[in-house]
Amino acid sequence: MGMRISTSQIYDAGVSQLSTLQGNLLKTQLQLSTGRRVLTPSDDPVASARALEVTQSKELNTQYATNRQTANSTLSQVDLALSSVGDLLDDVKDTVLYAGNPSLTPANREALAVELEGRLRDMLALANSADGTGGYLFSGYKTNTQPYVQTATGANYFGDQGVRELQVATGRKLAISTSGTSIFENNITGNGTFLTQADPGNVGRGGTGVVSPGSVVDAALLTGHDYTVDFTITAQPDGTNLTEYTVTDATTGTLLTSPALPYKAGDPIVFDGMQFDIKGEPAHGDIFTVKPSQNQSLFTTIQGVIDTLRGPAGTPADGAALTNALSIANQNITNAQDNVLSVRASIGAGLKEVDYLDSSGIDINIQYEAQIAKFIEVDPIEAISRFTQQQASLEAAQKSFKAASSLSLFNYL
Repeated sequence: MGMRISTSQIYDAGVSQLSTLQGNLLKTQLQLSTGRRVLTPSDDPVASARALEVTQSKELNTQYATNRQTANSTLSQVDLALSSVGDLLDDVKDTVLYAGNPSLTPANREALAVELEGRLRDMLALANSADGTGGYLFSGYKTNTQPYVQTATGANYFGDQGVRELQVATGRKLAISTSGTSIFENNITGNGTFLTQADPGNVGRGGTGVVSPGSVVDAALLTGHDYTVDFTITAQPDGTNLTEYTVTDATTGTLLTSPALPYKAGDPIVFDGMQFDIKGEPAHGDIFTVKPSQNQSLFTTIQGVIDTLRGPAGTPADGAALTNALSIANQNITNAQDNVLSVRASIGAGLKEVDYLDSSGIDINIQYEAQIAKFIEVDPIEAISRFTQQQASLEAAQKSFKAASSLSLFNYL
C-alpha cells in the first residue's frame, strides 16, 4: 500500500528543513564573526560556567594590577620624601660638626642657629608631605590630619601609628605607607644602648669634662639601669689635687666603686658591660649620667641644637657644655640617618615586590586568557569548514525543495 504525501506536507517539511539549515548556518556565521564558540550559556553550560569563573579571576587580577599601580605611586612618593629627609639630615650633621669649632664667635653660632631653623622648617614640610589625593603621607590612618605642628621644643605628632595596606595579589597585602612616628620619632639616643650625659650643674661648678658616647663591651652584663659618675677633688699634702670618681647604680642605689678610683683624662671607665671615657678637667661635685637609650623626636634633637648654639659659651665650662651637647646631637642625628635608611630599605623592598608581582600578574593574565579561549572561543579552521559544508547543504536543500514544490499533475495533462 503506497503512502500518500500531500502538498502541504511537502511544503511544511521543506520549510522546516530549510529553517534548520539556515539557523545552523547563521549560528556558524555568528561564531566566525564573534570568534566565540559559546554564544549563549545553553550552547555549552559547563564551558560557560568555567569561563565565567576564569573571567572573574581575570577581572580580579586586573584590579590587583590597578592596586599595584597605586602602591607603586604612593611608595615612590614616600621614597622621594625620605630621600629629601636624608639630604637634610646630611646638611644638619655637617652644621653640627662645624658648630663644634672652638674659634666660632657668638655671632657665628647665631648664624648657624638661624640656618638650622630653616632646616627644621624644611624637615617639618617634608614630614607634612601631601600624597597627591588631598591627604598626608605620614599621618597613618588619619590621612586628612596634618601630622606635625611645630612647637617651642620641636614638633607634636597628631597622626596615628596606622600603616595603610593594599591587596596587590591573591593573599598578599602590601604596606604602602609608614607613620611619622617610625621616621621622625623612633630615633634612638646615644649609642643605641645607653646615653652618656654631663649634668647641667657642671657648668656652674666650672667643670670642663667632656664625655664620649661609649660602647658596649659585654652585652651579657648590661642591666638597663641608670648610673651616675660622681667626681671629688681632694687637696694633697704636696699641694696637688687628687681627682677621683665613683660609679653608683642609681636604680638600686648600689655603689659600684669602693674605694673611689683615680681619674685620668681619656682613660676608659668600665662597668656592667659598658665603656666610655671622660676628657678635660671635671670640677669637684661634677656628675655624669648613664641611662638606657630611648627614642627621641628628630625635631626635638634639632631644636635642642638650636637652643644650645644660642646658649652661653664664654667660659671653658660653657665650651665643655656646648661640646657635650653637640656630641650627643651628632650621635642622635647619626642614629636618625640610620633609621631613615632602614625605612627607605623597607620602601625599596616594597617597590621591588610590586615590580615582581606586576610581571607575575601579566603571566597569570595570559594564562587566564588562554583558558577562556579554550572554553568559549571558536576554532576558525573547523568553523570555516563547517560553514562551507552548511552552505552547500542549504543550497542543495533549496534546489531540491524548489524541484519538489514544482511537481504537479497539471504538468502531465
